[in-house]
Amino acid sequence: MNDRLLRSLKLPEDIKKLNINEEKELCKEIREKIISTVSKNGGHLASNLGTVELTVAIHRVFESPKDKIIFDVGHQSYSHKILTGRLSSFKTLRQKDGLSGFQKPSESEHDPLITGHSSTSISSAVGIAQAMKLSGNYHHTVVVIGDGSLTGGLAYEGLNNAGKSNVNLVIVVNYNEMSISRNIGGIAEYLSKLRIKKSYRDAKHATKKILGKIPLLGKGIVKTISLSKDAVKQKILHSTLFEDLGFEFIGPVDGHDINELQTALSAAKSLNAPVIVQVNTVKGKGYPPAENNPGNFHSVSSFDVRTGKTPEHSYNFTDAIGLALVKEAESDSRICGITAAMKYATGMNYFSKAYPERFFDVGIAEQHAVAFAAGLSRMGMIPVFAVYSSFLQRSYDQLIHDIAIARLHLVIIEFNSGIVGEDGETHQGLFDLPFLSTIPGTIIYSPSCYSEAETCLYRAIHEDSGLVIIRCPKGTENISDGISAQPGYLLYEKNQNKRSDKLIIAYGREAGIAKRVYDKQDTDFLRLLKIRPIDAEISNIINSYKQPYIFEECSYDGSLAQQLSVFCPKLKVCAIEGFVQQMKIDEAMELYGLSESKITEKMGFCPRICNCDDKT
Repeated sequence: MNDRLLRSLKLPEDIKKLNINEEKELCKEIREKIISTVSKNGGHLASNLGTVELTVAIHRVFESPKDKIIFDVGHQSYSHKILTGRLSSFKTLRQKDGLSGFQKPSESEHDPLITGHSSTSISSAVGIAQAMKLSGNYHHTVVVIGDGSLTGGLAYEGLNNAGKSNVNLVIVVNYNEMSISRNIGGIAEYLSKLRIKKSYRDAKHATKKILGKIPLLGKGIVKTISLSKDAVKQKILHSTLFEDLGFEFIGPVDGHDINELQTALSAAKSLNAPVIVQVNTVKGKGYPPAENNPGNFHSVSSFDVRTGKTPEHSYNFTDAIGLALVKEAESDSRICGITAAMKYATGMNYFSKAYPERFFDVGIAEQHAVAFAAGLSRMGMIPVFAVYSSFLQRSYDQLIHDIAIARLHLVIIEFNSGIVGEDGETHQGLFDLPFLSTIPGTIIYSPSCYSEAETCLYRAIHEDSGLVIIRCPKGTENISDGISAQPGYLLYEKNQNKRSDKLIIAYGREAGIAKRVYDKQDTDFLRLLKIRPIDAEISNIINSYKQPYIFEECSYDGSLAQQLSVFCPKLKVCAIEGFVQQMKIDEAMELYGLSESKITEKMGFCPRICNCDDKT
């Protein structure tokens, strides 16, 4: 891999010294670096390849860290990391103790915000810009936000506040027709229509220039046209939404033409006001496999750079649940499938193909998804919303206000519960059980294997009512003997006549690990499937043991363990405190005492995980 130019530069300062040919060479080297690193470490590829020229142009025009540069979601910030002094450490991307896959202020002064969830950048950027203005700092705040993130409602709350703010704010809308799944809805269509905006502006400026040269009459004609331009624009093109909100609007701009990008960004900077710059890019630019299939290369674990081949897909929880949902929908026309721009990542691709008229992709809008589901449920449908655990957090108000209080039936299939690995703090599914447990009437299942997941889905749709959650861990099952009978737990007794004094309690993925400990050690094992509400018999079983332990991939505060401790004071807890940084799942399980070896070692040791050697 050639990175001669990259290694010779003092970044980001030297970017401004390059000529156009050197800029193009720089972009080429950055692309090669990203492709090479992501092929080994995994990560977000297509989105980063699409924003290389844009990021170089931003750093040419603006001055980081004095100017604050924010990438919405953060999965398009790899070029920014390389250009801000992190070239030598880029090989550690998404690794334990390495670089985060998203922006992170603790990592670099060039990262103003933690980014990881979409649609949040504009709101925070307005706050940063206002604070700078109040302190007499007139540098700029620059946001790069994809058209996919503009399907999230929070983005419009930010835009509504920003347009009239009179701060130095430049919002670059990166239009590439993709979020994770292909963009849908009115906003995507609206941005697509704005492509004609450049032709309109070119024609307007050309006409004005020609008329202005006509002796005597020319300037008068131009003035008359200017007075009526709003009416003409409304008739021919209508005003853009952004202009109506108070922004100056520039674009669309070719997102892979550095000269054009720099001209547009320089113009936006010179206005010293809230500005929208629409940039059109190609997701996966410069790497044909990613260009041809940007959805598959949005987030990858690893791949062969030469061929573009990724590891063969392993059957996992998304497949098991997705196919089971199709089967249930065959005999019940009330079942509707909902996803928030993650059709393939949540197994909803099977449902969308089988029942397209009952499938709804609402974009990156989890709040809307739950409120929309409430409407479906109110009219007699059975909505099933498939979503990642960390993204479900965004709909907490709707879960209470629109579903639980009204006692409406909603089934949520929650993927990536527990530890998820290299995506780090913003994506770990450690907080769902604590916040969901606060909602009265909620039923929560946590299957350990595919057969349990299918059983839970059947019960959730046909037997349960109200809000029902099915928590599925990331990846494949690690245990295959499912619990099919009520009441939703199974007690494995090492000796039928005389029980061990010790008991392991676990659910979800952790149940498979605990089962391996049970098979090798002198302990009994209580495996849970339904973790809310807990069967009354559970506390009796736990209290019958001298040394009961529970191991959870969950935040300690609000965990099942904390709830059970009220009734079972002898219970010793092994859960997670704080935020889990990026690292492989196995590394995290080992670090936080949830691996097979750590469970074996820690039974009877620390009541919580505190990374100490206190053997009490």
